[in-house]
Amino acid sequence: MKRKLVLRFPAAVVEYPFIYTLAKEYNIVANILKADINPRKEGRMVVELSADEKSYQRGVDFLQSRGVIVLPLEQQIVWVEDRCTQCGACTVICPSGALWMQRPEMTVAFDGEKCVVCEHCLKACPARAVEARYLSGV
Repeated sequence: MKRKLVLRFPAAVVEYPFIYTLAKEYNIVANILKADINPRKEGRMVVELSADEKSYQRGVDFLQSRGVIVLPLEQQIVWVEDRCTQCGACTVICPSGALWMQRPEMTVAFDGEKCVVCEHCLKACPARAVEARYLSGV
């Protein structure tokens, strides 16, 4: 199973090697999609965790027991191709490469699996061809 989550780390635990521990102790593969630490030394990470159901639950329980807030990634970015004017503004701002220009056609393409839901594309798109949609029950 694979699940995308948002992990929020209090300043007191931000330096603990959580991803290493998930891999070593719980046999969970973690793909870090986005991570940052704010000026107050609190961390935020968007990850995709892959594991069997039992290992996944044990790993999440471990994170929560250490003070990490674990939230489902409850929205996704949707590219509405019919609205797209192919200007490429979204491709310049996309940090994950989920939106890119196909060459030599010079048309916009989108891969939702690469998207980290940073929402930069929402602000960049003059045609409003990208939308944030909330998922039901991630």
